[in-house]
Amino acid sequence: MEAYMKEIEGGIAAAKGFSAASHAAGIKYQGREDMALIYSEEPCITAGTFTTNNVKAAPVIWDMRIVYGSGKARAVVINSGIANAATGKEGMAICEKTAEALSAEYGGSREEVLVASTGVIGMQIDADRITAGCRELFSKKASTTEAATGAARAIMTTDTHKKEISVEVTLTDESKVRIGAMTKGSGMIHPNMCTMLGFVTTDAAIDKKLLQHALTTIVDETFNMISVDGDTSTNDTYVVLANGMAKNTPITEKGEDYMRFKTALHYVSEYLAKQMAADGEGATSLFECHVAGARSVSDARTLAKSVIGSSLCKAAIFGHDSNFGRFLCALGYSGVSFDPEQVDIWYESAAGKMQIVKNGMGSGYDEAEATKLLSEDAVTVLVDMHMGSAEATAWGCDLSYDYVKINADYRS
Repeated sequence: MEAYMKEIEGGIAAAKGFSAASHAAGIKYQGREDMALIYSEEPCITAGTFTTNNVKAAPVIWDMRIVYGSGKARAVVINSGIANAATGKEGMAICEKTAEALSAEYGGSREEVLVASTGVIGMQIDADRITAGCRELFSKKASTTEAATGAARAIMTTDTHKKEISVEVTLTDESKVRIGAMTKGSGMIHPNMCTMLGFVTTDAAIDKKLLQHALTTIVDETFNMISVDGDTSTNDTYVVLANGMAKNTPITEKGEDYMRFKTALHYVSEYLAKQMAADGEGATSLFECHVAGARSVSDARTLAKSVIGSSLCKAAIFGHDSNFGRFLCALGYSGVSFDPEQVDIWYESAAGKMQIVKNGMGSGYDEAEATKLLSEDAVTVLVDMHMGSAEATAWGCDLSYDYVKINADYRS
């Protein structure tokens, strides 16, 4: 971590002026909190990226209109259990009623309330439950670590744990700005966003166009470099709300302060992306692929994503099976042209590092030692293409029996 940045407590409510809340509204789940609120005392500029799936959930359509329209928001209301996707006019009406219910609590406009949903596609959300939930959320909101953690838990579906982080950044004028973030995501995760809801709050004063540019670049390098199962969701949303309450000298150009802010935003985004990859449905191991020596960054990304997206490679990681041919095969069908006889591959984990492939052939490695390396909770496949100087990293997880069990029984 850079010297001007440090991790702090507070999660999504860490930045000045932000609060959070969670509530058990009974949207689909019983006996657990399933709604969350993020609220800012002051209006925020927004930036966002959304699913590339042509089938977009109603909340995605609602949020895109705000983020790419007025670009101003005060709050986000999130529910888990039901995705509000493939729900037609009724689904859009739920977005409107949710935004109206929340904005009525503080006397604002529904056009400054973002909404987000995650869960089962095709089910309708009960309007009375979600609007009542909005009122409860607003009454419970607090700027505490406990409130932030509650919100991070409430948005989970098949996730096995909450995913949140917050950092503080010192800018060149010695002012301190904070960034808080939370995500959910475990299955239906594939490059070009994933089945994820992600939210970032910051008290930094920053130009909207610069914020959007930073976010778009960072998402390409982080969330678009993870894959669990090859499916791109209908609900993917990653938004940043910036209320300017840190009172820093406004960041209006790509100078040192912009670099510091962007580095911090990248840090929290990469952390959360890796958390989601490691928490893939049924996963037992984080599976990382780092490709070096590619002709271009685009080639390196394509190669790395091909490896971590391969079902056979993922199964090999799960079985701790050093079947290096699967990694070569995945590189080969990626669509990137290269000389197979130049490729070198290593395994690396907490148990050590070992070269497996040299010049496109097995290196004569020890199978027992390779199995030991592949048996750790996090495994990296390092690839050197010897074709250039570009590099990239992608993250995924192994493919276990439990993935099929979870998704075969998901709606019940």
